[in-house]
Amino acid sequence: MRKDLSEAKDYTVQGTTKLQREKYVSDAIALSTLDAKEPSEKAMSLMQEYIDGQCELADARNRIVEYYRVNAANV
Repeated sequence: MRKDLSEAKDYTVQGTTKLQREKYVSDAIALSTLDAKEPSEKAMSLMQEYIDGQCELADARNRIVEYYRVNAANV
């Protein structure tokens, strides 16, 4: 059964605590590394900015995607 959008989790900096953001990032890394390499230092740095409340998750994600798009040959 699909959840109503009104029940979706709030991942914004304003809608979460630092502890919640740390858990979200930790859980995401655990899932993503089940069948892949660990995230790069750049990605981890951007995730730390999200945890610290310096940027929103969507902004960090967009910056990671842009980094890999621009630096694909060097990564």
